[in-house]
Amino acid sequence: MIARRNTQHGSGLGSVRWVVDRTFAHLHQFKRLLVRYERRDDMHEAMLSLGCCLVCFHRYRKSFCNEF
Repeated sequence: MIARRNTQHGSGLGSVRWVVDRTFAHLHQFKRLLVRYERRDDMHEAMLSLGCCLVCFHRYRKSFCNEF
């Protein structure tokens, strides 16, 4: 059972769920990861790694440009 937002629950599950949901939302902007076109696992993993690198790069650049 998933607890409702802003309520206490004893299991501790779901306490950082929004991080995972947000990460999937960022990765789904790349259509190749949303709909799996590659049949080979290594190609899909390479696309996933590339997507993660791009998400991190954009977040880093966004935070770096706001400092100046």
